[in-house]
Amino acid sequence: MGQTLGCVQVDQSNVAIKETFGKFDDVLEPGCHCVPWCFGSRLAGHLSLRVQQLDVRCETKTKDNVFVTVVASVQYRAITEKASDAFYKLSNTRAQIQSYVFDVIRASVPKLDLDSTFEQKNDIAKAVEEELEKAMSHYGFEIVQTLIVDIEPDERVKRAMNEINAAARLRVAANDKAEAEKILQIKRAEGDAESKYLAGLGIARQRQAIVDGLRDSVLAFSSNVPGTSSKDVMDMVLVTQYFDTMKEIGATSKTSSVFVPHAPGAVRDIASQIRDGFIQANTNSQSCHCASLATAEKLKAKGRGPSRFTNMVLAVETGGRT
Repeated sequence: MGQTLGCVQVDQSNVAIKETFGKFDDVLEPGCHCVPWCFGSRLAGHLSLRVQQLDVRCETKTKDNVFVTVVASVQYRAITEKASDAFYKLSNTRAQIQSYVFDVIRASVPKLDLDSTFEQKNDIAKAVEEELEKAMSHYGFEIVQTLIVDIEPDERVKRAMNEINAAARLRVAANDKAEAEKILQIKRAEGDAESKYLAGLGIARQRQAIVDGLRDSVLAFSSNVPGTSSKDVMDMVLVTQYFDTMKEIGATSKTSSVFVPHAPGAVRDIASQIRDGFIQANTNSQSCHCASLATAEKLKAKGRGPSRFTNMVLAVETGGRT
């Protein structure tokens, strides 16, 4: 009914192109307009002012001869002031935009290798946007945004890249694991050394305390009991320790038993053996010392001084006295 009376409606975010006898006449804004057909006026068509999106898939080759598919997303819209140019100058807007995108991408990506293509995708998108803006503005279109949404290399290239990345990560993990094991071993060794050092200090202090106690016991016993010698006191201490040892062995069933002479007189034999051992060690030390001195004298008599090794031996045997 409206068209019969020459009235037309233009929706929001759209414009209508009015022609008179086939010639462009006016751009109709959203609302109701009178287009009298009897005077040769008619609507040539409508043009949307909304932002539209075009996804373009472009296959190209990188500098290192890897074929990739670059997916670009172009957002564009018609300019209200240039609606007539947008309507009349291009017959296929999307195909025109796609051709410019192909041209820019295939001129930019072959200059980059695969890794640089991923790193510089924003630069590629900016180059596409600048080229489209310069070209499409003459046709009444505005480029709102251009995005490189995806870069898809060949499937075999993807697998190879993933394997390289996985191998690198495994290598780093192995290095970290080896370093951790090294630290654990070092800390374990340091702890073991510290433990042995403290155990040695404890044993040394224990033995020092035993020696001090025995000395005090011998001195006290000798002063309180006239006529006793140090030998008698040591024999008595050994007897006491002998009975204490026998008592500890028989105190529990889980203690490993050691068979020793069980008669009290055996303690005197043990003491004699200890004294004989000390005397024998002292005698051997004196013999070695005399032999070393004799060797030094022979070397001196032959006109040769003692060697450095001989001097070291004499120093050790004499306790550092020369």
